[in-house]
Amino acid sequence: MVHILLITVRKDGLKPFIEGLASEPQVRLELVSAGARALEMVRTGCPQLVIVDSTSDGLESLDVVRRIISVNAMVNTAVVSSLSDEEFHDKGEGLGILCRLPESPGGEDSKALLQKLRDLSGAA
Repeated sequence: MVHILLITVRKDGLKPFIEGLASEPQVRLELVSAGARALEMVRTGCPQLVIVDSTSDGLESLDVVRRIISVNAMVNTAVVSSLSDEEFHDKGEGLGILCRLPESPGGEDSKALLQKLRDLSGAA
């Protein structure tokens, strides 16, 4: 079972992406809107992947990632961002982010993300 935590205030806007993740039988998906709540869950629940979109407490996505890795550096992260790949790489360098997701990710993006996570973990 893969435990994924999605931090977003745009639940309706990410519906195809969320449905894509939730449709996988080996995925346990949890959604939160507050960065502080996500950090608590990283500390106590140890998800394998945290996807950072937007927070209700106004934290920047990369700041949330920095806080996550300070709590548990073994947690994989992905970030929803409108930045180009090059800009994202420059701003997120050194944070060990698995990938950047487009601003409106869909079902295909969820499949690609899960495959990257499987490839990283060596799972089939």
